[in-house]
Amino acid sequence: MLRLSKLTDYAVVVLARLDAEGGVQTAPCLAQCTGIAEPTVAKVLKVLAHAGLVEGLRGARGGYRLGRPLSAMTLSDVILAVDGPIALTACVDGASGGCETEATCPVRGRWDPVNEAVRGALSAISLADLAGPASRTCHSQGHQRAKITSLPAMPAPLPAE
Repeated sequence: MLRLSKLTDYAVVVLARLDAEGGVQTAPCLAQCTGIAEPTVAKVLKVLAHAGLVEGLRGARGGYRLGRPLSAMTLSDVILAVDGPIALTACVDGASGGCETEATCPVRGRWDPVNEAVRGALSAISLADLAGPASRTCHSQGHQRAKITSLPAMPAPLPAE
């Protein structure tokens, strides 16, 4: 079975949540909204920032924001950032030395079109396609303060006995 790593899956979820929330979000806020452990969210954000998919902002109002719209990010961008090059086999694109049967392999070099097809399919899917319409936002404690417009009425005093 061909399967993406959990970290890649989490990266897609974090990017989709960043888009839904808009603006700058902190790792703790994203962790609370996604249900992913905060250390994992922090690790994912660091990897995504290194790849330029998110921007880290320092300071009192710091956090992370998207580096570009989800419609301009492909699934292959995220996989490449988190897991590295996309290939089904070790002998891809003319690479050598990754297999002990390389010299006698009857399908050597034949995987390249398959790998290209997989890369093409993953490059054709934007994260906006995966995320779908923006879901309602999740505001964790401390990120959005309720506005108090008036104080509740005080109850009437009890009659004296």
